[in-house]
Amino acid sequence: MSDEDGPEYDIDFRANPSEYEIGRGEQDVFKCEPYKGELLPLWSIKTLDSAEDGAEAIYKKFCEYRDTNEFPGMDLARKYLQMGWTRAMRYAKYPGGQKYEDGEEREAQEWYDDEKREIALVYKQYLDQLRDDDTYQHRRQEWKQEESEES
Repeated sequence: MSDEDGPEYDIDFRANPSEYEIGRGEQDVFKCEPYKGELLPLWSIKTLDSAEDGAEAIYKKFCEYRDTNEFPGMDLARKYLQMGWTRAMRYAKYPGGQKYEDGEEREAQEWYDDEKREIALVYKQYLDQLRDDDTYQHRRQEWKQEESEES
């Protein structure tokens, strides 16, 4: 099933938060509703202006999720900020954002695209704020502990 066909999971993670698993990196960022529908439209790395607006809006959504104690939303907001940082950085270092050419990893350039580097730094700034948030850290630890107890 492709992301265009909709979420892989037939789960409303707001209604069923206990079904959410943290996962690695940006895993499931395009699959967890209703958060995908709320966060993806905000996300952009096209221009510096759109990235600044998007990163700020995603961080504001994180704050809303934090204030309503929605850990899955908080964590998915983190994943969208992380995705902004990592994807923009890839475009900053590699022509066309292509890390591989003919199956071989290309050598990174410093800096191939200065605007994408600036975009990456915008997302990184908000990502660091989120990661440093005491409530997020506390809830993430609790969530991981609950996940390991259920295993």
